[in-house]
Amino acid sequence: MSETEFDIIRRYFTRQPVNRNEVLTGIGDDAAVLQLPADRELLVCIDTLVAGVHFPEDTPAAAIGHKALAVNLSDLAAMGAEAAWATLALTLPEADPDWLEAFASGFFALAGRHGVQLIGGDTTRGPLTVTVQAHGFTPPEQALLRTGAQPGDRIYVTGTLGDAALALHMRDDASAQLRARLEYPEPRLGAGCLLRGLASAAIDISDGLLADLGHLLEGNGLGASLRIDQLPRSDSFVAALQGLDSTSSGLYYDLPLSGGDDYELCFTVPEHNCAEVEQRLGELPCGCTVIGSIEAQPGIRCILQNGDNYQPALTGYMHFREGEHG
Repeated sequence: MSETEFDIIRRYFTRQPVNRNEVLTGIGDDAAVLQLPADRELLVCIDTLVAGVHFPEDTPAAAIGHKALAVNLSDLAAMGAEAAWATLALTLPEADPDWLEAFASGFFALAGRHGVQLIGGDTTRGPLTVTVQAHGFTPPEQALLRTGAQPGDRIYVTGTLGDAALALHMRDDASAQLRARLEYPEPRLGAGCLLRGLASAAIDISDGLLADLGHLLEGNGLGASLRIDQLPRSDSFVAALQGLDSTSSGLYYDLPLSGGDDYELCFTVPEHNCAEVEQRLGELPCGCTVIGSIEAQPGIRCILQNGDNYQPALTGYMHFREGEHG
C-alpha cells in the first residue's frame, strides 16, 4: 500500500459525524473504552462481506461502505435495539484514495443517520473483505428474540420483498430503484424499537424469507402458512417483471420468498397486539404487511390466492451449499 494502515485510519476514519457520550476512548488506542448506560443491556453482532460473494465486484465503494454497516444495523433492528457503536476491519487489495473516500462517505452517511460512532478496527492488505461489528442497547429483558412465537400468532414483514434479488437477477438492466434496494438497504431500526413488548419473535431477512422464517420456527418446532399473493412487492418490482419474458413468471413468487438481501424484518405478533403493531408501524415509511400465521404443524406452507399450494424453486441462500454464490 502507498499509505500505511495508520495513514488510512487517520485520513479516512477518524473524522466522523457522531461522538457519543458513552465512548470514553475511541479510535487511536489499543482498545476502545466504553461505559454502558444505566438500565440498558448490550447487544453485539458481527457480519463479514466478501467481494464476489456478498456484493458484485463492480459495486460502488460508497454502497459497500453503506451496506457493510447496514447489514449489522439490520441485525440490531431485529432485536429491537438502539444502535450505538461499531468497529470496522477492512482488508484491501490496494490503498486507492478515491475508493477509500467513497467507502468512508457511504459508511458515515448511514452511521450519522442512526447515531452510530465508529470506535476502532483494523486495516490489512488482501482480497477485498469488510467486517463490521455493531453494538446496541435495549431496556432490560426487552430484546426481541427468534424464539417466542406461538401457534395463532400473525406473521408480518416490513417494507417490500424481492427488489434486491431482482436487481441482482437483471444486473445492468435493473432500474435505479431496484439497484438502490440491493446496494443501499435501509435497516429498520425504528420499526424494531416499536415492536418491543408487542412482537413475540423477530428476525431480519437476509438469506430470504423462507430461510429466515425457518430459523425463527425451528427453535420451537413450529410451522407456518404463508399467503404468498399477499407478500408486499414494490411498484418497481412489478413493473420490471412485466418487462421480462414469460419464462420469468416464477420470479413473482420465488424472489420475494427466497431471493435474499431484503434486510426487512419478519416478526410474529399475538392476535391481541396486532392492531397496535399495525398502528405503530403504519406511521413509518416502511409500514408492515401481514403475510400469514404460525401453526403447530412443522414446515412452511406457501398458499396461493386460489387455495393451491405453491412449491418454490429455492428456499434461500446458504453459505457452503454446493454451487451457491452470493
